[in-house]
Amino acid sequence: MPEQEYETVRAEVADRILTVTLNRPERLNAFNPQMMRDLLDVLDAADADDEVRVVVVTGAGRGFCAGADVSSGGSSFDHRRAGAWHRDTGGRVALRIYSSNKPVIAAINGPAAGVGASMTLPMDIRLASTSAKFGFVFARRGIVPESAASWFLPRAVGMQRAMEWVATGRVFGPDEALSAGLVRSVHPPEELLPAAYELAREIAENTSAISVALSRQMMWRMLGESHPMAAHRLDSRIMSQIGGGPDPVEGVESFLAKRPPEFPGRVSKDMPAVHPWWQEEEFRPFGE
Repeated sequence: MPEQEYETVRAEVADRILTVTLNRPERLNAFNPQMMRDLLDVLDAADADDEVRVVVVTGAGRGFCAGADVSSGGSSFDHRRAGAWHRDTGGRVALRIYSSNKPVIAAINGPAAGVGASMTLPMDIRLASTSAKFGFVFARRGIVPESAASWFLPRAVGMQRAMEWVATGRVFGPDEALSAGLVRSVHPPEELLPAAYELAREIAENTSAISVALSRQMMWRMLGESHPMAAHRLDSRIMSQIGGGPDPVEGVESFLAKRPPEFPGRVSKDMPAVHPWWQEEEFRPFGE
């Protein structure tokens, strides 16, 4: 992945793990349009780079992301000029994470509120620090859930808990997030990133990049299907395309030889063709 300077994030690759650090610590990494653009660029670069196997997202300083930057005051959420063509900036990031070919791990090191909480929902695994706090605070700001949270949050924790958090807009701690299944584990601050990296290395060192990319896409998209037959059709089709390829051969041979696998497949050029809904649906404004 080529080195590039970003205004609001840091991007560093080591051991096939891309660490994306939200980097506005003086504002608790508050989200703004530039952060959206930087995150979209970073995620595009990660998908294009076969040496990146896993993405870890965290925050600089004592916060993960305090939510939208509301320094412009009461007009911060005024998008009337764009009208029906307005696209929620957090939603664009959430949809890009959702369509990623690389697994994304959130290492939530501090407060995560509003878009700072909802942008983590399409990430695949969430770990939290004991100093983390969460808040789906939209109703307390007079707005509605964004970053496609109305789709992601009930799927993550169930409708009852999701509606409680959204309707009250209250801030809660990592223990409640853990008990609800919003996060996978809670760690002392100094152990958060090491735990995230341990998990990322387990993926990077032991699995086929193509298998992980396909599995990620399949499971996310099956959440919207009404019958398991849709999954049966899809996995049958994909297995017929990849079953005799070099990665399955290496997977079986390395297992029989009791040695670490060296999968040759590359996501950038070896992914099989799949169903049309694999790609993000085109955005159309209301009324069209």
